[in-house]
Amino acid sequence: MASKLTGTVALVTGASSGIGADTARRLADQGAAVALVARRKDRLRTLAAGITEAGGTALAVEADITDRDQAESAVRQTVERFGRLDILVNNAGLMLLGPVVGADPQEWERMIAVNVQGLLHTTHAALPHLPHLPHLLKAAEEDPRQVADIVNISSIAGRQAWASYGVYKLTKFGVNGFTGSLRQELAGRHVRVGVLEPGAVDTELGSHNNDTVHAEILDPFNAQHERLVPADVADAITYMVPRPRHTAIAELWVTPTDQA
Repeated sequence: MASKLTGTVALVTGASSGIGADTARRLADQGAAVALVARRKDRLRTLAAGITEAGGTALAVEADITDRDQAESAVRQTVERFGRLDILVNNAGLMLLGPVVGADPQEWERMIAVNVQGLLHTTHAALPHLPHLPHLLKAAEEDPRQVADIVNISSIAGRQAWASYGVYKLTKFGVNGFTGSLRQELAGRHVRVGVLEPGAVDTELGSHNNDTVHAEILDPFNAQHERLVPADVADAITYMVPRPRHTAIAELWVTPTDQA
């Protein structure tokens, strides 16, 4: 019996660890060929080998999606290898916390580059304006599903304001707004655009912060609250994507029980 996503192709950004890696495995388990996109080539190769050994199909694509040319190349390599693109999971993200007063603007620029510009670059590349190209719009017209999917990974930080999360929240509120607008633009063409907003997840996301942020913000929070694991979020993504053609999951929250 064919799996739910047999014959489809997915591209996952930020696939070298955490949510991205688990999502790639789950999509492959459901039958999709998966393009793994991130900067850490060795990790991508290890993940691709594991997916292949488990009976799946994967392509490791080293790319920094904050560079538009590299993002476009990642999409192009995926389509050249597999012949189509049905699913885009915009997962790559960066979270650098701290007060706005006295902040390093370069940290803001890094977050905006990854969380916003990177997402825009891959989305734009996956929706080319030329009708003959076998990307998301074309996949939505064809078998096996006659529907395509974009899943943007945001955060519950895109729903409410907290002190010292200012620019991170700017990016995630922006992702939510962009997702809603693009959803309305593409719904009539059966390209579903959904946003997934996790609560706290035990990943590398917080590891790039300085010692002060860990001591004053992250460590106290983690000591008091449960955290999801990446597989929890991957499970939610692989709930959204295989829905029947007439069903779209526009927005989904997944939080630890004590954070809800």
